[in-house]
Amino acid sequence: MTSRRVIGTYLAIAGLYTLSASLIWGVNTLFLLAAGLTITEVFVANAAFTAGMMLFEIPTGVVADTSGRRISFLASIVVLFTGTLLYLWLYDIEAGVVAFSAASVLLGLGFTFYSGAVEAWLVDALATTDFDGPLDSVFAKGGYVTGAAMLVGTVGGGFLGQVSLALPYVVRAALLAIVFSLAAAGMHDVGFETRRIPLGAYPSEMRRIALAGIRHGWDRRSVRLLMGVSFVQGGVLTWMFYAWPPYLLELLDADAVWVAGAVAGAIAVAMMLGNGIADRLTRVCGRRSTLLLWAVGVEAAAAVGMGLTSSFWAATGLLLVVMGSTGVLSPVKQGYLHQVIPSAERATVVSFDSMIGSGGSVLGQVGLGRLSDRQGLAAGYVTAGVVTAAALPILALLRRLVEPADAIVGSSPKSACAAQGLPEVSTVDTVPRID
Repeated sequence: MTSRRVIGTYLAIAGLYTLSASLIWGVNTLFLLAAGLTITEVFVANAAFTAGMMLFEIPTGVVADTSGRRISFLASIVVLFTGTLLYLWLYDIEAGVVAFSAASVLLGLGFTFYSGAVEAWLVDALATTDFDGPLDSVFAKGGYVTGAAMLVGTVGGGFLGQVSLALPYVVRAALLAIVFSLAAAGMHDVGFETRRIPLGAYPSEMRRIALAGIRHGWDRRSVRLLMGVSFVQGGVLTWMFYAWPPYLLELLDADAVWVAGAVAGAIAVAMMLGNGIADRLTRVCGRRSTLLLWAVGVEAAAAVGMGLTSSFWAATGLLLVVMGSTGVLSPVKQGYLHQVIPSAERATVVSFDSMIGSGGSVLGQVGLGRLSDRQGLAAGYVTAGVVTAAALPILALLRRLVEPADAIVGSSPKSACAAQGLPEVSTVDTVPRID
């Protein structure tokens, strides 16, 4: 196993998984509205999905840190396949918000099996195969691939939805079955030794690893600050992503589902461009905090602009700026986080970070959903932009720490700081940087 093969496997898995998942992203809100839910109930169901992620992040992260990352990923596919079919059935019988919320919790469970496991598998495998490049670049390449998959999936889902809003879900289930077969054959744990434990010992093992993950995560100030950013971002990004289809169609004054698919495809391109900018800037910008501050600032301003404009085209352009900014922020934040957490609890800490983000998302979707129901979606976007700006002082505190992990260098993930088992990183003062 070479680092090139590890990266290739990661990109293939991430791309196919995103392709299958993204078929419904551009039409999900319209699908739920067609099933008889109100706009408030749509965001309640979406918040239930996020609550499921928050509830199951740590337990599924522990599964990945014991039974293995491969088992966790395969479980994710099985649960998502089941949840997708359940969504179709509930749509057919117009089951209502309670039933859709329960199904959304199941889908949240499926995504938590994926969230920390694949990242942890990648980083550990690269450490084993003597990879000597920056992790930020690998995550950015992953962003290219998932962005391209999202482009195909969302545009395809939009056109399928024009035929029938249920059709993207049918195709998604079929693709998930294919992804399961490919992952079962091609993904194996490398650089991580799985541990078989009796079923009865799982509760105590989960508690032990969860506490260790929290200790290595929450007890470290830089990780706490990054989790604060995740909370703020989670509170607004999920709502903005699900709110734009009805908002843009409202501005366009049309009922064209294919437009939602086309805009979703443009979002994928914007995120790919953001990943490209991150990949390029990590080669010349010395500090991750510099990129994070700029990305959040641009995102906040663009979100406010979306709510203030009455033009479909202006709102669409600003939406693309918002999503492009997240394409810069995500790989850089991932690179920072993985520089300061140890391998043994990697999946658990990443899952804990996702749980914090999910907690913010639950509050954001319910709160912004209620606000938009009363005062309109435009008011929701203005509020979302203001809330996004709350991450700026958090990032300023992170920058003041001047941690070694803030420096962007091409050091190997295997060259360890002996005291913590972490990647060796040069000090900030020795790295050329653009501030």
